[in-house]
Amino acid sequence: MPARRVLAAQLAVAGGAVLALLAKEIPGIVREVRIWRMVGLGAGHRRPA
Repeated sequence: MPARRVLAAQLAVAGGAVLALLAKEIPGIVREVRIWRMVGLGAGHRRPA
């Protein structure tokens, strides 16, 4: 049983680190998506031929 507790603790720490990284990077990701949409690289923006 102690091995499962250690594994669960490691997963919790790793998950928390991933969530913290995502929370820190979300503003940059949103900015990049806006730039892609302005340039026309988004899936919904197809220029007519």
